Amino acid sequence: MRIGVPKEIKVDEFRVAMTPAGVRELVQRGHEVLVEAGAGDASSYPDEAYRRAGARLVGSAEELWSASELVVKVKEPVGKELSLLRRDLVLFCYLHLAANRETALALVESGASAIAYETVVGPDGSLPLLAPMSEIAGRMAPQVAARFLEREAGGKGMLLGGLAGVRPATFVVLGAGVAGTNAAQIALGMGAQVVLLDRDVSKLAAAEKGLGRGVVTLAATTEAIEEAVRGADVVVGAVLVPGAQAPKLVSNALVAEMAPGSVLVDISVDQGGCFEASRPSTHEDPVVRVAGCLIYCVANMPGALPLTATRALTNSTLSYIEAIAEAGWKAAVQRDAGLRAGLNVTEGRVVHPAVAEALGVAPEDPWV
Repeated sequence: MRIGVPKEIKVDEFRVAMTPAGVRELVQRGHEVLVEAGAGDASSYPDEAYRRAGARLVGSAEELWSASELVVKVKEPVGKELSLLRRDLVLFCYLHLAANRETALALVESGASAIAYETVVGPDGSLPLLAPMSEIAGRMAPQVAARFLEREAGGKGMLLGGLAGVRPATFVVLGAGVAGTNAAQIALGMGAQVVLLDRDVSKLAAAEKGLGRGVVTLAATTEAIEEAVRGADVVVGAVLVPGAQAPKLVSNALVAEMAPGSVLVDISVDQGGCFEASRPSTHEDPVVRVAGCLIYCVANMPGALPLTATRALTNSTLSYIEAIAEAGWKAAVQRDAGLRAGLNVTEGRVVHPAVAEALGVAPEDPWV
């Protein structure tokens, strides 16, 4: 199969979908890999590294997309990429279509088949292609919070971990999934007082077992969320409903009850965000301000760490890419129920139930 790896054009997206090592594996299996010139530069992978791995370098996105049977990306197609979609193309990347109506409609109109990393399910019910980026975003969240708590950045001028005789920041995490537990782990290590909330008490029990009794766990009732947020110096939103829009858990009115200079980090913004004021922002302009508080809602947090993120992404996606390339996407998704859960759109039909619900349409059978 001819596999294309384009240069990402989303604002402040520095990752690339595949390392040279991943390219080499595919080439050794007899596949042809096309890489757009400059695609790996921001991830510290120069063109020559891809050439040595066996890739064919192409000079433009138009050439790459038109020549590829399978396009492997990091983020959803945007801008001119939407016009490069076509019916016989397979797209494999993060899509987040429930919060991305324009992209969803473009995919439907094009007839392309799109498999979303974030809805692929592992044998144990996990989300193996979302997990590494969730882990990175979770580990970044305390770093981000610490930076924006600084007075110069607009925060209240507070050290996240405090020091002898001075209380640490109260660090509230909404959601005890991969992102939330990683945020809690790093915040604990930095000395913050961590409160972790989730509706699933079994997740809280697992988090407490893994993180120790230093973390306070609470069942995420509306009352518990409101009380925790009011008293927080930092709130991290890490709520996920696979394929669907994130529920809005923190209203602007509730943010207004927090102390000015408090910081909120919305890891869920790719799926629409769990704070009322959240809107996708960029690394260059990352913060929305509400009632004197700062809401960080960058839609591609791991893009700031492209070397780490690109390696982690390739480690997770490569086996699925190999399966699609060797069997064709239809046979691959029929053999693997978890990969089949990743199929969002095909031949003009929305097939993922949560995506269809968010778009206000009925899910269709991909095989009819």
